[in-house]
Amino acid sequence: MTATQGNLASLSRFIFRAPRWYRSLAFALLIAAMTGIAAFDSRFVLDDAWQGVFLVGLPTFIASAVTPWVDRQMGGQLTPNRATLLAVICELVTIAILTVAGVIALLSVRLGQNFVFDALLVALASIFAFRLLILMAVSRHSLLKAAVPASVQTVAAALLLAVYSGATAFILEDPMLREYLSRPEEVPPQVQGFLPQDFIILAVICVIYALAVWLFLVVIDQPWRSSLGVSALDFLRGFIGHIAEGTRELEEFFEEIGEEAVVPVTVLSVRQPGGTEKARFVLPMIHPGPMGEIGGGNLPKRVAESADGLAFPPHATAGHDFNLVTEREVDTILSTAEAAYQQLEYDSEATMGHRVTEGEATLTGQAFGSDALVVNTYAPGCADDVEYAVGLSAMSEARADGLDDVLLVDAHNCNDGLEGDDLGHVVPGSERSFDMLHGAGKLGKLLTDAETGPIHCGVAWDETPWGPMEGIGPLGIRVCVFEVAGQRTAYVLIDGNNMEPGLREQIIDAVDSVDTMEVMTSDTHIVNTVEAENQVGQAIPEKEIVALIADLTERAVADLEPVEAGMASERARVTVFGNDRTETLASTANAMVSMGGALAAMFILAVMTVSVLIFLLT
Repeated sequence: MTATQGNLASLSRFIFRAPRWYRSLAFALLIAAMTGIAAFDSRFVLDDAWQGVFLVGLPTFIASAVTPWVDRQMGGQLTPNRATLLAVICELVTIAILTVAGVIALLSVRLGQNFVFDALLVALASIFAFRLLILMAVSRHSLLKAAVPASVQTVAAALLLAVYSGATAFILEDPMLREYLSRPEEVPPQVQGFLPQDFIILAVICVIYALAVWLFLVVIDQPWRSSLGVSALDFLRGFIGHIAEGTRELEEFFEEIGEEAVVPVTVLSVRQPGGTEKARFVLPMIHPGPMGEIGGGNLPKRVAESADGLAFPPHATAGHDFNLVTEREVDTILSTAEAAYQQLEYDSEATMGHRVTEGEATLTGQAFGSDALVVNTYAPGCADDVEYAVGLSAMSEARADGLDDVLLVDAHNCNDGLEGDDLGHVVPGSERSFDMLHGAGKLGKLLTDAETGPIHCGVAWDETPWGPMEGIGPLGIRVCVFEVAGQRTAYVLIDGNNMEPGLREQIIDAVDSVDTMEVMTSDTHIVNTVEAENQVGQAIPEKEIVALIADLTERAVADLEPVEAGMASERARVTVFGNDRTETLASTANAMVSMGGALAAMFILAVMTVSVLIFLLT
C-alpha cells in the first residue's frame, strides 16, 4: 500500500466492539453512584449514591431506552447497544465538565455555584450537539429529524433539574401541580437554584450548537462530494457501524464508489491418482481487504471452506485498488474458482522446484504439465503489495516460452511496517517491477525446458495457539511439500499479513528436510481489526514460529505419496474499489481526520465563546 493508504489503514486503531446495552448501562449507573458520593455530602453514603443514580444515571437510562425507539420510528437504524454506549459517553462528558467547573469554582474567589450551573447548561448543550452529529451520521436524518432523538438525554436531564431544583415553582400556580412537579426539598442543596430563564438559555445554546454541527458537516462533506461523489456521512455511518458492532454498512459505501473489474482466478489441485483431493491452491487476482471481514478481508477463510483438500489461498499480485467492495463478491470469486476446478486436467508428472534471482526479486516455482506455480519475493528487502498490472505482465513473461497457465503468488513475506513515505509498493516502471518481469521470464524458460518426473506430495496443517491478536488468522500455518526425482520443494503459507524482516530467512535456514522452500502469507485482513500493522512475528517469539514450521515440514515430508496435479484459470467479473479510487478515498479520509480535528476545535472554541457571551449578557 502507499503511505496515504497506510494512514487510512491505521484508522483500524479505533476499532472496538460496542458492549451489550446492559453492560454499558450497568457501568453508567455505577459511575453515577460514585459521582453522587463524591459530589453530595449527606449523612449516609448510600443516600449520596442514590442521589447520583437518580440525578445523573436516570437521564442516561432514559436516553438508552428511548433514543433507539424514537430513531427507528423516524426510519433510523440506531441499535440499543449503540444508543446506550452513546448515552454513557455523554454522561461521562457531563461529569467531566462539571468536575472541572467545580474545581475552578473552589479555586476562584469570584466564581461560585452559579458558575457550576452555567457549566452544567453548557454540558447539556454539548452532549446534545454530539448526539446530533452521531445520529445524523448513523441514521442519515436531516438536522431537524435528528434533533428529536438527539435531544432525549438533554431534555430528560433538564426536566429533572426543573422539577428538583425548584425552577417549576416559579411558573406553576396550581398547588397540586406544584406539590408533584416542584420538589427541591428532596435533593441536595447543590442542585437547587435554577430559574426558568436558565432553561430558556439552554434552549438557545442548543440551537446555536445545532447550527454549528450542521455547518461543520457541510464543510467536512464538501471534499467528499467533489472528489468521490458521495457524502462523508455515508463513510462515517459505515465506519461507526463496523467498529462498534461489526455491521456491513461500510460495504454499502464502498459499493457506491466501486467499479467493475475482470480478474483471473487460478486453481491448482493436487489429488491422489483418480481419487481424493489432497491440496488445492486458489489464487484470485484481488486483494483481501480492506479490513476485518469487510469486502474480501476474510477471503482466505472462505476459500479454505470451499475446498475438499487442504486449501492454500496465497496472496495475489494486486493492491488495495482491487479490494472487493462487499462480501457478496467473494461468492462470485468462489463460483469462478469452482468453474476452473471443474475444467482441470490432471498430470502425474512435474518438474523439480527451481529458483532464480533477478535484482531484488527471487522467484521459486515448478511446472505441473504445461502449467506452473511461481512465487515471487523481494526478501530480505522489504516490500508490500505488487500492483495488478505488474503481476499480469510477469505472468505473460513467464508464459512466453510455452507455459499455459501460471499461478503467480506474491509471497508478501517481508516488510518493516507502515512508517515512512515508501511502504514497498511495487508499481509499474519501478526497478523492482522489471526485476520481477525479467525473473519471471527466466524462470518460465527454465521450467519449460526442465525434465519432469512423477510427483509426490505431502501436506501438514496446524491451527496454531495464536489468533488475530498475535497476527495469525484462522487458517494457521500450512505446508505443502512436492517431491520430484528425489528433490523436495516446500511451500509454507501463514495466514497473516506480511512478516517481520529476517523471519523468512530464519525459517528457511532452520529446515533441512527439503531442498527448496518459500514462505508466504495470505495477507488476511482479519488480523487488522486489531491494528493496521500486525505482522507475523511482531507479537509472537520468532523462534516459536520457526520451530512450528520446521515440525510441520517434517510432518508434510512424512505424508509424501504419489499424486497427480492440474491447473486451470477462469475470469471473474467483480466490483472492486477501482483504479485511483483507493488513493482518493485514503487522501480524503486522511484529510478529514487531520483537518477535522482542528476544524472541530475551532467550532468548539467559537460556540463556547458565544456561550460565555450569552451568560455575561443574561
